[in-house]
Amino acid sequence: MIADVAYLALGMLAGIVHFGLLRWNTRLYVRPYGLAQALGVQVLRLALLTGLLTAVALHGALPLLLAALGLLIGRHGVVRYLAGAPS
Repeated sequence: MIADVAYLALGMLAGIVHFGLLRWNTRLYVRPYGLAQALGVQVLRLALLTGLLTAVALHGALPLLLAALGLLIGRHGVVRYLAGAPS
């Protein structure tokens, strides 16, 4: 049970980081001459998420599902936080 909560928390942390960096990544794409940095952040963001989910999947289906649920919860938290923040 404690391990299950840990996978959920890990997914939530990954979701917060991943979707928090997505906003920064979007700002880099619209900035003049920011394409190289934006592509670098994009590749790094996706590689880290892929590596994390792959490592969790090695522990079984339930940890992967819990981490994915945590990822969605983290996304929801970031969207709610940024909805109140001015752009």
